[in-house]
This record gives sequence, C-alpha cells and structure tokens, in this order.
Amino acid sequence: MRLKAPTDGQRPGAQDGGTSAVHGLIRELSTIRAEMLRHEAGVDAALRGLHESYRESARNLIHYMALRRHDLREAQHRLAELGLSSLGGAASHVMQNLEAVLRLLRCVEGSGGPVVSGSGDRVGPSEGHRLLVAHTRALLGPEPRRRRVRVMVTMPSEAADDYDLVRDLLARGMDCMRVNCAHDGPEEWSRMIKNLKRARKETRRRCRVLMDLPGPKIRTGPIEPDGSAERRAGGVGELTPAEPSICVRVGERLILRFDQWPGKPAEYDREGRHVRPASVPVTMPEAFAHVREGEAVWFDDGKIGGRVVKVSEEEVEVEITQAGPEGEKLKGDKGINLPESRLDLPHLTEGDLGVLPFAAGNADLVGYSFVRSAAGVRALQKRLAELGSEGVGVILKIETRRALLELPNIILAAMRGPSVGVMIARGDLAVECGWERLAELQEEVLWVCEAAHVPVVWATQVLESLAKKGRPSRSEITDAAQGARAECVMLNKGDYILDALTTLDDILRRTQSHQRKKRPMLRPLKLATDFAAD
Repeated sequence: MRLKAPTDGQRPGAQDGGTSAVHGLIRELSTIRAEMLRHEAGVDAALRGLHESYRESARNLIHYMALRRHDLREAQHRLAELGLSSLGGAASHVMQNLEAVLRLLRCVEGSGGPVVSGSGDRVGPSEGHRLLVAHTRALLGPEPRRRRVRVMVTMPSEAADDYDLVRDLLARGMDCMRVNCAHDGPEEWSRMIKNLKRARKETRRRCRVLMDLPGPKIRTGPIEPDGSAERRAGGVGELTPAEPSICVRVGERLILRFDQWPGKPAEYDREGRHVRPASVPVTMPEAFAHVREGEAVWFDDGKIGGRVVKVSEEEVEVEITQAGPEGEKLKGDKGINLPESRLDLPHLTEGDLGVLPFAAGNADLVGYSFVRSAAGVRALQKRLAELGSEGVGVILKIETRRALLELPNIILAAMRGPSVGVMIARGDLAVECGWERLAELQEEVLWVCEAAHVPVVWATQVLESLAKKGRPSRSEITDAAQGARAECVMLNKGDYILDALTTLDDILRRTQSHQRKKRPMLRPLKLATDFAAD
C-alpha cells in the first residue's frame, strides 16, 4: 500500500521545509544503512565460524553497533513528528526496522519503491523475539509455568546439609541454583547438587545448576588482632574478640604490601599526629605489576576509595580520598578494585582451572567471573572442550570497566558455543565505573544483549534487605520490578531468602504483563477503564 503524502497544512514542518526535512532523513538513514552493510560484510567470514543458532543474532548485533555509532536523537524527534518508528525499540531487529522506516519515508516523499533491490530477508520483531526465547530456553531451561523471567538463587553453605531449604526454594519458584565456587568446596557442592536432584523429583520442577568460577578476585589479606577490640555476641553475654580491622581516614596513607605479614593500624604520637600509615597485605600481588601513580583504588565494594601516590617492588602507597567522617574500618578478605589500572592477569586463574573439572561434570552452566576479553572467552571454551563439555552453557559476568567496553566482542566470541548469557554484576560494575553511572550502564548492557538476542541475568542486591533482614525497602521493590526486563533475576543468600523468593515471584508475575524487555506492553489499564472525564 502506498501512503498518501499529507497536504502542506498537514505535513509536520511544512511551513519551514517539511519536504526538505524528509529528504534529509532519507539521506541520513540511507547513509547509516550503508555503513551497517559495510560492517556486516567486513565480518562475514567470522560470522560463519559461530554456532549456527547465533549467526543471525550476531549479524543483528553488528548492525546495532553500527547504528549506535551515530547520534540519532534529532532524527528520532523528526520521525516521531511524522508518526513513524523512532528506532528506539528496534534493538532486536535493527536492519528490518530501519528499512521499513526508509520505505515509509519514501512514501511520504512520494517516490515509493524498495530501499535497495535484493536486500534479502531481515530479522523482524517476531523473529528477534523467537531467537531470544530460543536462546534463553537453551541456557536456562523451559519457561516457568506462571512467569517469563527465571529466578536464580545463590546457595548458602547450609544448603549442603539442609535438604528442606533446597526443596522449599524449588517449590517457591527457584529456576536455577547458583553455587559460588569462591566458597566451600567439592564436598559441599556435591551435597548441594544431590539435595537439588532429590528436590526436583519430589517437586517435579526443573532447575538448572550454575557454578561460578572464583575468578581473579583481589582482596585484602589478614589483619593483626587487636586485643582491646572486643564485642558482646548479640549485645549480651561474654566479651569475645572483634573481627580484626584497621581504621583508615581521608587524607591518611595506606600501604598495600606484597608480603603476607598481617596488616597493622596507623600509629599516632601523643598529640594525635599521624606518624606511621596503616598497612595491609594483598592477595595476588601480581595484579599490581602495572599500577601507576594517580590511579584509583577502591576497597570493600566502594566503601573506601583512594589514589596511588607511590609504587615500589614491595608495596603500593595509597592516599585515602573517600571514607566516613570518623574514618572507615577495613577488614581482611575485602575486595580491591583497580578500575584505571592495566591488569595483565591470566584469563583463567589456578582456582578457576581447579574448579572447572568439577563444574564441567556437574553443572549445566559455568559463570565466567571477571571476564575481560574475547581471548578469555576462547580460553574457557578451549578448556571446556578439553574436558569434553562443549555443551555447558556460559554466563559472562560483566563486572569491570574493561568488560563493558569489550562487551560486543566478548559476546561474539561466546557465540561459538551453543548457549550464552550475560550477568550484570552491578556491585563491582558500580565500583569500577562509578555509582552515578550504574543506571546508565545497565541500560547499555540490556540494549546490547537484546540486539544479540542473548539472555540477561539481573544481579546484585536484589531484595537484599528482605533476604537478610526480613523487610524490603521501597527502592528494592522498584529495582526488582525493573528486573522483569531481563530473562533471569538473581537473589543472594540470607536468613529470609524464602520470603524474598516468594515476593520476587509475585513482583515478576505482576510486572511481566506491563513490560517486555525495554518496550512497554500496552495492556488495558484499570485506571483507564474506570476513567470518566468530568
């Protein structure tokens, strides 16, 4: 059908060159389309090396990345004025949407005709949705009976011996058991999985097993106990030694040592002047090989921040720039982030390599912690193949600035395997890139993964107050509802995890009727049905 061009009185912007505006849009979008095709041709050979189920998805991802090289905001406004798609919801079917818009623009212009002869079939909205559903099913199993989004739950150590807990989690809606291989060991992991298998038979519910590799997590080492630091267990009873810590304050120095002697607090003279900085050993001293003066260092999930002021072969000296008004306690075994430093670490640590044989033989999915590059993905795939487990699904945990910058290439490398997903590990990502950018960055990950038809796991602190304290915050409820745009939401362990799971299940079932990915679903609203103008 050929659209009739509006009259001058109807055409948006007709009084100041509406026809010229349409011509400009056609030129701009045609140029972008040609660039998308050039990018596709440039990687055509590489696309043929991917798993057959991902080739069209990879092509769409290439088109999307070419599209997002351009600032389209003005074009989107002009398209909206014409009543056409503004391209904002086209991530899953980029080329098809762009070509449809160009055809309609030429109808408005009056020229009509195809965009380019022989352009071939393109992934459309229905096919994009079908591919995402198929890839999600391959990775996470069939869709739950009452909701679209799966729920993943991190196992506490107690799950190795508490069968009732595992069974109740499964009965209340757990779709994937997450085993964090940075904790416990093969004996405990085996008992957790044994409990799950038993619970699956009893409840007749499906549930997959994800084993997270430890990854190259840099942490503070042990701290010298302070006999004067005591506390009462639960506030009553006998005094017991408090967990050793050192206090760091803004403006003071902290020495990160490469030996393994316990850390010591700062020393002050009688007038309270700072005479010797606090010190703490670090795990993985090799991670500091390329640290340079002026680079940022963050501790304990961003609670403490500093800048490197001096580097030597034995230690790194940091000036504290962020801490509480009265200082901040830094304990042993707390994470260290180096977001601005070059980290030449192995793609798979010794800990990862030690865990992989067990994971390959017992898990449905492997979580690749701290993935940083496509080369790392290929190294993991090679090791899984050597173990005879090429079919194990891989979830790429995006938790560093480098991983975010390399995300399209990392996904393309993972598409050589049969099933892949992406976890937005929002805790480390916020520390690496800045808390103020987290909301923006998680949107970018969702966009890229939708373009690649790759399922997303929404992770870190979902309903955390409810899981740990038994009562959620209002912002947590909203955040959990936002997780409906992903294909899976992860809950961490806590004393009230069963309550958190029940609440999350309810939130996701209610939200899914309003939202699919990043597009609102315009179901009938009761408030609209009941509305009557005065």
